[in-house]
Amino acid sequence: MEVRIAGINIPINKHSEIALTAVFGIGRSAARSICDKTSIPYEKKIKELTDAEIDALRDEVGKFTIEGELRREVAMNIKRKMDIGSYAGMRHRRGLPLKARTKTNAKTRKKRGGRKKA
Repeated sequence: MEVRIAGINIPINKHSEIALTAVFGIGRSAARSICDKTSIPYEKKIKELTDAEIDALRDEVGKFTIEGELRREVAMNIKRKMDIGSYAGMRHRRGLPLKARTKTNAKTRKKRGGRKKA
């Protein structure tokens, strides 16, 4: 048995709350709200779900911005910031970390940022 939601194979041996996070754009809190709306217990495994419950999950997941559309949206936001020359856009362009403490953290990002791409 293979369950596909939003074009993604959902792991059938995991609890419904965890399995839904396999879809890009759905985290734990979104997965919990989806389970609540479809009245599926969090602990119920995907392989134990009926076809009607799986269809209800598909309908509820369809209401979210997920997968390709979300990736495209994020990429466009980054490109827009780079085009307008904002601080975050400049950091993206140089391959440097954008936020948080960088004196002690983000060492790998800082190493990569100094190198020129071929």
